[in-house]
Amino acid sequence: MTETARKLVLASTSPYRAELLGRLRLPFETARPEVDETPRPHERPDAMVTRLAEAKARAVADAYPDHLVIGSDQNASHADSILGKPGDTGRAEAQLAALSGKTVTFHTGLCLLDTATGQARTGEVPFTVTFRELTPEEIHHYVALEQPLDCAGSFKSEGLGISLFARMQGDDPTALVGLPLITLGRWLREAGIAVPPRPA
Repeated sequence: MTETARKLVLASTSPYRAELLGRLRLPFETARPEVDETPRPHERPDAMVTRLAEAKARAVADAYPDHLVIGSDQNASHADSILGKPGDTGRAEAQLAALSGKTVTFHTGLCLLDTATGQARTGEVPFTVTFRELTPEEIHHYVALEQPLDCAGSFKSEGLGISLFARMQGDDPTALVGLPLITLGRWLREAGIAVPPRPA
C-alpha cells in the first residue's frame, strides 16, 4: 500500500500513550482534548471508552484539518464496577487490597478520525489481569516505590506492577498500557500509512 503524507495527531497528553505511539516510529503531534469524562447512567465500561475515545479525537479535530487523529480512553472494571484512578496513596493501597486475588478487565477504546472526511473508526480492546494474593506490606511497598496514583487499578503493568499479577490474558499487551498498537497499526495501514515505516 502506498504511504501518504497524512499527518498524525495523538489526542492525548498522556506520556504513556505518547511512548507507545512512538514505538511505531511515525511522526506525530500531541494535543490536549477537553472532554467531560463523566460516565453516563448505566453505561457499560466498553461503551464508555469507545465513546470517549471518539469524543477526544473530535475535540481537537478543528485545529487539524486533513489529519488522522488518534483518540484513546481506558477504564478498568471489576464486578461490573468501573475502577477510577486513585489520586492519592491511601486510595491506591485500598484499591489494590480490594483487588487482591481478583480479576480485573481493562477496556481500552480506540478511535482513528479522518478530519478531512469526518469519518471515525472506533473499537474497544479488552485485556484481563488476575492479581495474586497480596499482603499489606507488598501493597505498601509497591505504592511507595512506583506511585501509581494516575493509573486506573493503581498499578503500572509496564513497570513494577507486573510483580503483582498471577496471570494476564488478552490479544494485545499494549492495550493494557493505554494504546492498542496492534489494532492501531492495522487501521493506519488501511488508511494508507506504512507501518512499519520505510527507512529514511
